[in-house]
Amino acid sequence: MIEIFKAAIKAGASDLHMKTGDFLRARINGELVPMTQQRLTQDQIKQVATQLIPHQKDRDLIDGITDYDCSWGAPGIGRFRVNILRQRGTLMIVMRVIPIEIPTFEQLELPLALARLAMNERGLVLVTGVTGSGKSTSLAAMIGHLNTNRRRHIITLENPIEFLHRDNQCSITQREIGTDTESFDTGLRAALREDPDVILIGEMRDTTTIDTALKAVETGHLVLSTLHTQNAVQTISRVVAVFPPHEQAMVRVRLAETLVGVVSQRLLPRLDRAGRIAAVEVMVVTAAIRDCILDAERSGEMYELMEDGRVQYGSQSFDQHLMELVAREQVAFDVAKAAANNPSDFELKVKTLA
Repeated sequence: MIEIFKAAIKAGASDLHMKTGDFLRARINGELVPMTQQRLTQDQIKQVATQLIPHQKDRDLIDGITDYDCSWGAPGIGRFRVNILRQRGTLMIVMRVIPIEIPTFEQLELPLALARLAMNERGLVLVTGVTGSGKSTSLAAMIGHLNTNRRRHIITLENPIEFLHRDNQCSITQREIGTDTESFDTGLRAALREDPDVILIGEMRDTTTIDTALKAVETGHLVLSTLHTQNAVQTISRVVAVFPPHEQAMVRVRLAETLVGVVSQRLLPRLDRAGRIAAVEVMVVTAAIRDCILDAERSGEMYELMEDGRVQYGSQSFDQHLMELVAREQVAFDVAKAAANNPSDFELKVKTLA
């Protein structure tokens, strides 16, 4: 099995899927590709799962596992984020490949605006996108950039820990939910007493975590986190909607005061089929955008403000970046059109510029 893992990673796999009665499949360039000629048995899946689970007390309970998250690494192979689940009464394993080296913005071809957002002294930066859109990788690049250019104490709260950061210019404290701290909320409350400059929260998933994260920003920290939203404007609405109606006006005020940027991304297949590239929307929060955050009726204005602020602030809409990727022949037009916020408008813009 180890040799198959190595072969999949060498082929550029981002994920591995192992399921009873199926081939081991690897996601390569966005598509699931069979990597074995024989189908896996239940005993094989159980044996692999047992090796991946880090704690003996959890291994002893493997027959009762329905959902289990952990990380796993081996010399010469790499690191993985692991999810062990049960489907049709049998175990299944999904593994996300985590690069050993911390990627740079240049390697990922990400906008330089992300570096500027990471260098803020305080404020809230949200990185958003659907599952598998590269949010964790972009956050790792932001932490890596800070680690090279600032002397700070960075605390990460992750479930599980993915990229392993070595202390460089920064001191980096990485805490895993369930192992090093009980929950995101518990770890976040504790982090405020641990002299942090920067706090990374793996995911803002409920009102308590969001409220505590906002308090961390309000007390002078830089907070980085993720949300499962499709674009920057939707992100504002999603954060507000998590709270009860009678609190939403105040949440808008707090967001307008604390949010410094939203980065939304989608991974698209390259035109030359040599992997995938991120299409990125960047909202740098300006005085005009703060006014739109405060007034829900003006949320639609944010798209135009992002596009108008590209030169001055480094902001950009998905459509702007997609047009650039098409013009540079990095992404096919049909792929870009499907990923656009408004496909019909995108097509019209491209034809206008042609």
